[in-house]
Amino acid sequence: MSKKNSYIADAKRYDTMKFRRTGKSGLLLPELSLGLWHNFGDDDNFKNSRNLLKCAFDNGITHFDLANNYGPPPGSAERNFGKILQKDFKSYRDELIISTKAGYGMWAGPYGDLGSKKFLVASLDQSLQRMGLDYVDIFYHHRPDYDTPLEETMGTLDLMVRQGKALYVGLSNYQPEEAKKAFQILKDLGTPCLIHQPRYSLFDRWIEDGLLDLLENTGVGAICFSPLAQGMLTNKYINGLPKDSRAVKDSPFLNSNQVLEMLPKIKALNEIAASRNQNLAQMAISWILKDQRITSVLIGASKTEQILDSVKAIENTTFSENELDTIDEILKTK
Repeated sequence: MSKKNSYIADAKRYDTMKFRRTGKSGLLLPELSLGLWHNFGDDDNFKNSRNLLKCAFDNGITHFDLANNYGPPPGSAERNFGKILQKDFKSYRDELIISTKAGYGMWAGPYGDLGSKKFLVASLDQSLQRMGLDYVDIFYHHRPDYDTPLEETMGTLDLMVRQGKALYVGLSNYQPEEAKKAFQILKDLGTPCLIHQPRYSLFDRWIEDGLLDLLENTGVGAICFSPLAQGMLTNKYINGLPKDSRAVKDSPFLNSNQVLEMLPKIKALNEIAASRNQNLAQMAISWILKDQRITSVLIGASKTEQILDSVKAIENTTFSENELDTIDEILKTK
């Protein structure tokens, strides 16, 4: 490739991004990480996907989060990421944290889903091949499998580290009780769990009921997905339902009735954000990062402007007691 087309990262990329230690490990993660759940599949614009990754890295976002089934179609996000990695980031591999997951349906038949050793080993091998990598930095079990012994699933995560296919392992979507058991198994095997990835936002606070305390007590990090509640915690719906919005299209994750039900709270929260000189999305991210038990927040983006907007959220993650009380009151209202 000619020098003209080669990507050179911004020399000031580490000047403003803040990093947090992941639990009690030695690994630092940026306060914002980029999730590739959407906008990196075969149906998406490859040039735009490439620009999103460059923009993120140029602003100190060193962690790119994938899963085997991201796309669509499943596998295409990893494959496209692998192409971009070779084109633009090959010389920056040691500055990147690349994570992937397995646990949801990936291929037909009894061996392409959940948490068996057969599935997890094959899935990570496929992921590495699609991305053109020798190893991933973090390999997650994507969701609990109640039909497979936890010892088998955790033993496979341990095996992946011992085989050099992953540096660290994590869990996603585990409830506190099952997470506690998994953490102990991994600790006994000698491969402690690095991080847990739950859904968390102003509108979805389930991890406050035991999981955050567990993570703190066991020295496991936390990285939260869906911080903007599928777009409800943005300015998108303040003045109604845009025709091209996810809610109007009634996606599996959001519908118009949900938005209309939450609209009074959205508007009230937006007023608090304005008083903090933030927009609603920025405040929603800041509100998560106010808790030092949170290592990083996973953002998604379809435009580089959204990444730049999110980065501003780390500038103010301090909330007054009055702000927190007012936010809680808004969220309690029916």
